[in-house]
Amino acid sequence: MLKETQTKKDRSASVVQMKCLLIASESAEVLFQWTDTEFQQNVQEQYGASQEEGHGLPAFEDSISTLFAPIIISCSTMVDRLSDSYTSFTTENNHIYILHQFDECLYIAVNGDGEEGEGDLRRKIYVMKKMIEVMFGMVTLSSNLLRRELRPQDTEQRARLWKHLQSLLETYSQLRENDQSFLVEAVERLIHPTLCEQCIEFLERRLVQQLNGSVERAGEEVLHAFILIHTKLLAFYSSRNASSLSTSDLLTLIIMAQNMYPSNIDLDDPHPEDVESTSGSGPDSFYTPEPSPTDRDSSSSADKPVRGSTPVFEFVDPDVQMAEDSLQALEVPPPAPSTPRRVFLEVSLKDGLYPMMPHSMYCLPLWPGISLVMLTKIPTSAVAMSVYMFLEAFAKLEKRLSEGQEGSAATRGQPTIHDVRSKLDKFIKALGPSEIQSAQLQNVWTEFKNRAFSRGGPGFNRE
Repeated sequence: MLKETQTKKDRSASVVQMKCLLIASESAEVLFQWTDTEFQQNVQEQYGASQEEGHGLPAFEDSISTLFAPIIISCSTMVDRLSDSYTSFTTENNHIYILHQFDECLYIAVNGDGEEGEGDLRRKIYVMKKMIEVMFGMVTLSSNLLRRELRPQDTEQRARLWKHLQSLLETYSQLRENDQSFLVEAVERLIHPTLCEQCIEFLERRLVQQLNGSVERAGEEVLHAFILIHTKLLAFYSSRNASSLSTSDLLTLIIMAQNMYPSNIDLDDPHPEDVESTSGSGPDSFYTPEPSPTDRDSSSSADKPVRGSTPVFEFVDPDVQMAEDSLQALEVPPPAPSTPRRVFLEVSLKDGLYPMMPHSMYCLPLWPGISLVMLTKIPTSAVAMSVYMFLEAFAKLEKRLSEGQEGSAATRGQPTIHDVRSKLDKFIKALGPSEIQSAQLQNVWTEFKNRAFSRGGPGFNRE
């Protein structure tokens, strides 16, 4: 790849002053943009963006598109003609541009104040891509579908979506600047064995059992639950059958939790003299959480003092009195079924790795600076895994066909086109009319078969 720094003396160099992150299609259509105030003001001054009510957003989009169009088009041209492109350049006034192509979407990160280097901008691009994957799941595997999701036709809907993504990106930038765990990209855990054990017991006996047994949430199962103090992990529970959460997924969830319920460090953090008096709680540590131990049985929990069905938290150390007060405040009903967010996380099972599987995320503020996050398995999780397996199978078939390997000795033992078709036919029929979106799946599959398998159709043939 062409990674050398280049100098471009063009009109855009005089516009950029501070920071920007842009996602664009190959046709220079803006799919998402974030800018700081200085960047936006300079663009509006340069291109005269309309400030009329109801027209500010489209006008600014047009200006951004005009500004970056030469870069986007030159990138696409180089890819088409040379199968290569530049990944970074610096303008004559030391503004840094970082570019990364993901399928048909081009990510561009810009810095003009010297606060971020090339590595920082590349990391920002990858974090943005990760957050989009967690929000949209397998839609991101298709550039056409992702374009429709990131750029809805309705202007107000687009503004709300972009505002949410912009807020997530700003939250990440603040955490990276102020929180060492995001600087080194590791999950930070607070070490206090007694408090941690009591919290896990609370999560398991008070929340998980109640939610798993709820009639309103039939089919949902709590896979993970954890308590955060700011961005630090105090307690982490996983069910016995749950896959481990990857570090990148967990950090993304922490960003989302902080975005929903920001921590005011100045108000929530203890004063220096308080920190000294509470230092007995042990040092911080960095780690990747694993599922909770599977050898815990009901007898160990039965030996704990109980008051009815609610555990009694008897902390004897004075340094955890505040935590005791926080846990007592947990006597609140669980979040309503209408409040969860849909997130798509990596699932690693014995039979393979399934990226971007759907989960429901509940986030509940417990105390200033303390929040509870729960991840549940949704009723259609098995359907999502099957859909991913079929998508992967078709992707492999497409690759073999494009390389002319289908039917050769190299593909012996691998599923054929007709094998995959037969299995998918059975899968669609097995869903039945009661399954969510089964009719839509049936229609899409029928249309696909008509195009791919019909005689003379445009699908699976070597031409």
